[in-house]
Amino acid sequence: MNRLLAWALALACTASIWAEDWPRWRGPRDNGSAAAGDYPDKPAESILWKTPLPGKGCSTPIVWQRQIFLTAPVDGQDAVLAFDWAGKKLWHRIVGVEVAGKHQNGSGCNPSLATDGRHLFAAFKSGTLAALSMDGTLVWKLNVRERFGRDTLYWDAGTSPCTTRTHVVMAIMHEGESGLAAFDKQTGALAWRTPRQYKVPRENDHGYTTPIVVTRQGREEILTWGAEHLTAHQAEDGKLLWECGGFNPSRKANWVAVGSGVVWEETAIVSHGRGSILAGVKLGGKGDVTESHRTWTRTDTGAFVPTPAASEGRVYLVRDRGEVVCVDARNGKTLWEGRLPEDRNSYYSSPVLAGGKLYAAREDGVLFVARCRDKLELISENRMGERVVAAPVPVEGRLLVRGEKHLVAAGAR
Repeated sequence: MNRLLAWALALACTASIWAEDWPRWRGPRDNGSAAAGDYPDKPAESILWKTPLPGKGCSTPIVWQRQIFLTAPVDGQDAVLAFDWAGKKLWHRIVGVEVAGKHQNGSGCNPSLATDGRHLFAAFKSGTLAALSMDGTLVWKLNVRERFGRDTLYWDAGTSPCTTRTHVVMAIMHEGESGLAAFDKQTGALAWRTPRQYKVPRENDHGYTTPIVVTRQGREEILTWGAEHLTAHQAEDGKLLWECGGFNPSRKANWVAVGSGVVWEETAIVSHGRGSILAGVKLGGKGDVTESHRTWTRTDTGAFVPTPAASEGRVYLVRDRGEVVCVDARNGKTLWEGRLPEDRNSYYSSPVLAGGKLYAAREDGVLFVARCRDKLELISENRMGERVVAAPVPVEGRLLVRGEKHLVAAGAR
């Protein structure tokens, strides 16, 4: 084999390995699932390394080409941190003054980073939105609170940035001036801003969800769940394409949107009513599609805080008390139900799917692993030794677990 051919094969293998990065909050497909692979049955017994973190943050890590990025406070400052594949800290970059969290499971660093492979985009409770190069150089920063009004959320900000081909987009959903804002990825200049305000009962206009960017007919659309509406906006200019409402016919208050939606093929699945309503909405249409595009609605199940995971046409819900429900994305029908061990502690972390297994963490730091194809079969309970609110991240056969004090990697040695 000549050197050129060997180099080409090595490059192809490397590209294949790196094709399954975890570039944003819910992974490469925005559905909390990883490609097929061999992931640990007992993470607590297969820890590869454990690295201390400088302060309490709850953001889920992201991974790009075997580098791990997350946000955390450093001496009272909002910061972005980078680690190599062996858990060694590469750098950290201070981007502004921290505004600490007020909920026991919250922090000033709840939103996850997003990357397009050229820049890292970070958002914080303080309102700071920053772009960094992959080596940690600050490219630009701004403050969305100073530009668009103070934070009126009852709890800690959780919305992560999302990226389109040319913009980084933030959803701002609270009482007062709400909407979507898009910024040029290179310069931070405001590209467009679109109001997104609905008259709803108390607190229901507060949103902690993260938008999803989908491509339909060659055009990028931004799906946003919150304020009792699922909306689609044109990515290039923020134009509203369609909206679906009617999720709260009884006008109940305090039905805040915490868990994000998930998309399977041409159906978006969202949960409302503090985990009592689950609905499927067909993508597409024009204007108000409430009557025409709601394909199914359940009023007996849902998830309040954890965002569902999806794979192969199935949507997996982990409810706050550990109930697990697998539903068919096409029609909303239950395929099976199960339960993770119940405790006085709740499930705040969002579940992920990897290697035919479901990983779900309870707030007290117990990470559960279960087979989940045709029923829930518990494999292991793993006590991680500290609170876990961030979602586990499965990449290349490793499971990254971000706790309150440490970042841990588990997998085969």
